[in-house]
Amino acid sequence: MTAALDSKLATLWHPALNREARAGCRAPDMLILHYTGMESCEAALDWLTCEVSKVSCHYLVDQDGRITQMVAEAERAWHAGQSFWAGETDLNSCSIGIEIHNPGYDFDYPDFTEAQMQAVEALCTDILTRHAIPPDRVLAHSDIAPGRKRDPGEKFDWARLARAGIGLWVEPLPPSGDLGLGVGDESEEVAKLQEALAAYGYGVEPTGTFGRGLEQVVQAFQLHFRRARIDGRADASTRATLDRLLAERHGTKVV
Repeated sequence: MTAALDSKLATLWHPALNREARAGCRAPDMLILHYTGMESCEAALDWLTCEVSKVSCHYLVDQDGRITQMVAEAERAWHAGQSFWAGETDLNSCSIGIEIHNPGYDFDYPDFTEAQMQAVEALCTDILTRHAIPPDRVLAHSDIAPGRKRDPGEKFDWARLARAGIGLWVEPLPPSGDLGLGVGDESEEVAKLQEALAAYGYGVEPTGTFGRGLEQVVQAFQLHFRRARIDGRADASTRATLDRLLAERHGTKVV
């Protein structure tokens, strides 16, 4: 049966058992990108579609760029897990999830292939033609679950997607020699950093204290937006990139 295929780019319909109606029949307004973190795409497909896994996703992109749909876009897939973005915690009900096959950090984290990136770019563009998803709600799994998830990781080419009109991106400032803010710091600057991260959507409280939780959020931000050094420290480059990202979202420019 292929009646549930939403995208003409998908070549296989392999229905997942873990799927259900979206809470409140909500239309998706978020797109979340993952990697599979499994050694083979076949194993990932089996896991994403079997009931015992308690997970699922809307689409899977293999290393050759083939796209499989597993859950209809109108339905709720189980891909976000325990997560938070911009005040929301039931992200499965408001999102579409794409799994990109990559063995991940546990298996030497290879590069994403050109065929994959072409397919992901085309699939995201196709999804955005059907759903009103703002650029700042095209996110990594690591963005919505800092510390718990790191995918799709620093090798994923977010700048390429942005050039195709997918997601929000600014050119990151290169890191310099400053250490910046880190665990144990307490100051007004830490509070401003927390406020800026929360303004973008991350789950951060403005306490003025830099703890391990904030370190994980900063690392998640760096994985997506400032990949030159991913250490969880809020150096000048990280903070300036965040400021530019917020300005870009609001249609202003930071010089």
